[in-house]
Amino acid sequence: MRIGDGRNEAAAWVERHLANLPGFRGAYFIGSTASLSDDAEIPAYSDIDVVVVVSEADKFGASEREKLGLDGVLLEVTVIGWSEFESVERVSESYHLATGLSRDTIIADNTGDLRALQIQVEHNFTQRQWVLRRCANAWDKVERGLRTLDPMTSWHDLVLAWLFATGVTAQVPLVAALRNPTVRRRYVDARDVLTQYGVADTYGELLRLLGSTGLTADRVGGHVANLERTFDASVQVSRTRMPFSADITPLARPLIIDASRELISAGYHQEAMFWIGVTFARCTKILAVDAPRHSQHELVGFFDDAVDDLGIASAADLLSRAEECRSFLPELRSCAMDIVEQNRLIER
Repeated sequence: MRIGDGRNEAAAWVERHLANLPGFRGAYFIGSTASLSDDAEIPAYSDIDVVVVVSEADKFGASEREKLGLDGVLLEVTVIGWSEFESVERVSESYHLATGLSRDTIIADNTGDLRALQIQVEHNFTQRQWVLRRCANAWDKVERGLRTLDPMTSWHDLVLAWLFATGVTAQVPLVAALRNPTVRRRYVDARDVLTQYGVADTYGELLRLLGSTGLTADRVGGHVANLERTFDASVQVSRTRMPFSADITPLARPLIIDASRELISAGYHQEAMFWIGVTFARCTKILAVDAPRHSQHELVGFFDDAVDDLGIASAADLLSRAEECRSFLPELRSCAMDIVEQNRLIER
C-alpha cells in the first residue's frame, strides 16, 4: 500500500472514532513513515503512527496506546494530554515531541493551537541551541534511567529498564543528525549516522554496552525462535492491561518476530538483540502476572538465555554494565557535538 493511502485510512479512522469525543483537540502523524512521500510504499513491518492530542489523557475515552488493523494498514495510536504541549520551549527541547512536530503532518486541529505550536517548533528544530538541548534531553534520559535502576525490582522489570536506558545511547546520534529517533531500528540507524559523519568507532562501543558484540546470526536466530514461542504464549494468556500491551498482540507479531528475522537476514543480527530483549522482558512480565506458574519455567528460561548472551547473568552484572554506560556518556556527548558541528542543516 502507498503511504498516502495509509494516511487517508488513518485520517478517516480518527475522524470516525475520535474527532467527536469530548476532549479531542487534534492529531498528527509521527514515526518512520511521517517523512515519506504519499507515493512511497509503506515499508515492510512498518505501521502508520498517529499522535492524538486531548485535553486530559486520563479522562479521554480511548486507550493511551493501541494498534489497529485497518483496510490494508496497521495503525498505532498514541494519546497524549495537552499539558505536554503547552510550552513551545518544552516541546522544542524534547527529542520525541520535537521530531514529531518538526514538519506539518497535522490530521486535525480543533482549536488551532496545535498548528500554531507546530509552526514554532519547526522554526526552532534546526537551530543549534535546540538541537543541543534535545541531545541533552536524550543523554540525560540515559543517565537518569541507569542511575535509578532498582535491583530489588523483579528481574524482567530490571532488565527492561536497563535495556531502554541503554538503548537511548543509540538515539543520541540520531537526534544530533536531525533523524527520527526510531524505536525498533535505533541501532541500525545509529550505525548509518555514525558512519556518515565519520565517527563509526563509537558504534562498536554502543553494541558492546548492549552486549551483543560477538553474537552470531545463528545464535540470534535461535533467540527469535524461542521468542516466537514465548510471544505466542503471552498473547494467549494476556489479560492484565499494561503500558506495552499493544505490542504483544497478534497484530504486532509481524513487527517483532518477522521484522527481527528480516534484520538477521540483512546482517543486523547484533542490532536485532535490543528489540528481542525488550520483547522477551515484556512477555515474561505478562507471563508472571497472567500465566499459571507451572507453565512459565521453560519460557522464562528462554528469556534468561537471551539476557545471559548479552553478558548479564545477575543484578550485579547489570548494574556493573550500567556504570560502564554512564562512564561512556562524556564520549557520547563529544560524538553528538561532532555530528552537530558537521551538520550543515543546523542553523548556528
